[in-house]
Amino acid sequence: MDAVRDLDDARLLGFLDWNRSVAVRKLDGLTFAEATRVRMPTGLTLLGIIRHLAWDERGWFEHFFLGEPDEAVDTDESFAVDSVSSVEEVVADYLAAVERSREIVRSASSFDAHSVLPHDYFGTVTLGWIVLHMATETARHAGHLDILRELTDGETGY
Repeated sequence: MDAVRDLDDARLLGFLDWNRSVAVRKLDGLTFAEATRVRMPTGLTLLGIIRHLAWDERGWFEHFFLGEPDEAVDTDESFAVDSVSSVEEVVADYLAAVERSREIVRSASSFDAHSVLPHDYFGTVTLGWIVLHMATETARHAGHLDILRELTDGETGY
């Protein structure tokens, strides 16, 4: 039974990594102006979504799971792009957050390990729940990125 569970955990991590790579690919070839162009009434931008995903990675894996201090940035601010100067800067920050999350998962005792801190809405969750949540959250935002990229330059696909 443990072998099946390990395979399921590996598949779940694979889905998360796939969604992470799709999100990053949505910025391929874009200038800073294109990546920060507002196309929606809410002010949502391609680069802002990647910044938010980095914030999500840190929030769930570092803050809630490990109990490390929070960045004290609210959800709306996590999408802001006024303090960044390049696409590469934001992508590098996201990839660093992803790598840190991977390290946390690798060093955890199991997917059944519980978060140190409870979330205001979800309460105390397991690492497996966090990985699943991040896979769905990243996929959801990859869909937003798909739409924004198509509105920006017509690019579609993975």
